Amino acid sequence: MSRKGQASLAQRSIPVMDALPRPLFARSESLAERTTTPRHSHPWAQLSYAISGVLRVHTERGRFLAPPQRAILIPPGLLHEVISSPQTEMRSLYIDQRAVPWTPAHCQVLAVSPLLRELIRAFGTLPVDYDEQGADGRLAAVILDQLRAAPELGYSLPWPDDVRLRGICEALYEQPDLSFSLAQWSEQLHISEKTLTRQFQRDTGLSFRAWRQRLRLLSALPLLERGQPVTDVALACGYDSTSAFIAAFGQQFGTTPGALARSPRP
Repeated sequence: MSRKGQASLAQRSIPVMDALPRPLFARSESLAERTTTPRHSHPWAQLSYAISGVLRVHTERGRFLAPPQRAILIPPGLLHEVISSPQTEMRSLYIDQRAVPWTPAHCQVLAVSPLLRELIRAFGTLPVDYDEQGADGRLAAVILDQLRAAPELGYSLPWPDDVRLRGICEALYEQPDLSFSLAQWSEQLHISEKTLTRQFQRDTGLSFRAWRQRLRLLSALPLLERGQPVTDVALACGYDSTSAFIAAFGQQFGTTPGALARSPRP
């Protein structure tokens, strides 16, 4: 999940629209390079989904990651940026906020079922001015029903408000295998370990240890998606033991890293 070199990422354009042409609007992109968008917001919801590749969405309060078979639902009006890995086949859905009144105020990472995946692929082939009253409009309605029913997954990382904690999180985000303990961070920041522990729990809802473990496991997902060996991924993410990495991965995601790496690509 490293942001190293992000300043040199290719800039992806944001569609300039005063309003959506239909309550559900699709955008398909083939992104050969790593890309990013400027931080922005819009008055409609957005579903960012990649048939292949890995997507990340950054907001002030969190980092959200979606490998294939996952998607990130961004609520209307939320400032965000979207980062894609190389060779990403992206399918975005822009959704009129009146069509999704159930959308929460924060981003969600959702499971994309095989049915929803194929619905999104089919919808992406429709003309912009599709017939809302005909079969195309019914397809759009089914997609919205499937989105509402899609389970939320724990592929997100809360981000602190405190500027000192943000510095810690940014350093770990850039280098997940960094082994600094909380005591070492507190010494570097000239505050007590007890104060740092309390502030970290207050700002993120997680202990420092739990936050760092989630970061490391999320950092593994793009590496596994690219087909890197599980042992190499474990080491790159700060685990000395492959078995410990596999156990933590299973507890967080309900599957093994090997199974995720072998997942069929559409």
